[in-house]
Amino acid sequence: MRLNDRIMIKVPASTANLGPGFDSMGLALDLYLTLEIEKSKEWHCYSTCEELKDFSTGKDNFIVQVALKTAAHYGVELPPCKIKVDSNIPLARGLGSSASAIVAGIELADTVGGLQLTKHEKLLHATEWEGHPDNVGASIYGGLVIGCYKENEVDMLSLTNLPIEVVVLIPQEILLTKASRDVLPNSYTRQEAIEASSTANLLVAALLSHNWELAGKMMESDRFHQPYRKSLIHGYDEIEQTAKANGAFGTALSGAGPTMICFTEKGKATGLVKALEASFPSMTAKKLLIDYTGSSVIELVK
Repeated sequence: MRLNDRIMIKVPASTANLGPGFDSMGLALDLYLTLEIEKSKEWHCYSTCEELKDFSTGKDNFIVQVALKTAAHYGVELPPCKIKVDSNIPLARGLGSSASAIVAGIELADTVGGLQLTKHEKLLHATEWEGHPDNVGASIYGGLVIGCYKENEVDMLSLTNLPIEVVVLIPQEILLTKASRDVLPNSYTRQEAIEASSTANLLVAALLSHNWELAGKMMESDRFHQPYRKSLIHGYDEIEQTAKANGAFGTALSGAGPTMICFTEKGKATGLVKALEASFPSMTAKKLLIDYTGSSVIELVK
């Protein structure tokens, strides 16, 4: 990046788990975190976005910290930048806002520092920050991702061209991931683990074979996290029933919640949005598209 260059980094939102794919399955969605970047004498971040009004504006900004530490890993010191940050990803609603910030920081380090990282290297750094590859992997690769992280190694596949539509139902209240994780058991019996992992395996097979009825059944048969988190989500059962009665083949918690995500066949999402809006007027129902591009860097006109 030269002194007078201006660039934009664009990172999609994500949903994770899809029910039983706990900490391993993610899907990129067309809500975005964007950074407009130019070199400056000092680090300065600002935003016109209401939801980001309280974020740090200096070097201690989370995105900047991710960028600086990523660059330092390769022995590179980043020059200061002025960064305009905008986002239409709701914070603490289970749509990958923290993961998108991590990916944005890594893209910032890569672009400004000239690191020339591969997508896999970006994924490994992001997973080390996040602790699991589902959200960050979706934000980097786009599409539906299935990943595995163990012993400081990460493997992932990205699947594209899924003929489905997505509707999210977003409550006004937030739910922090830590609070949502605190309700989970510390361990599972062997039988519980077998049932939970077989459900996740069959979900993948059902999605690949376009067996939507079976995919929905597996989403709702999760044993890893949804049974324990349902009590934290107001109207969970009613949302699931309403969605299924109005065209959804499956519903699941989006990430740790509280957002619920509904999956339909092509052409059915608009009707589902109307039904959810009528039944749950205090929440925001929105049709979203699957993002198949992942994070991107765009040169802006000077």
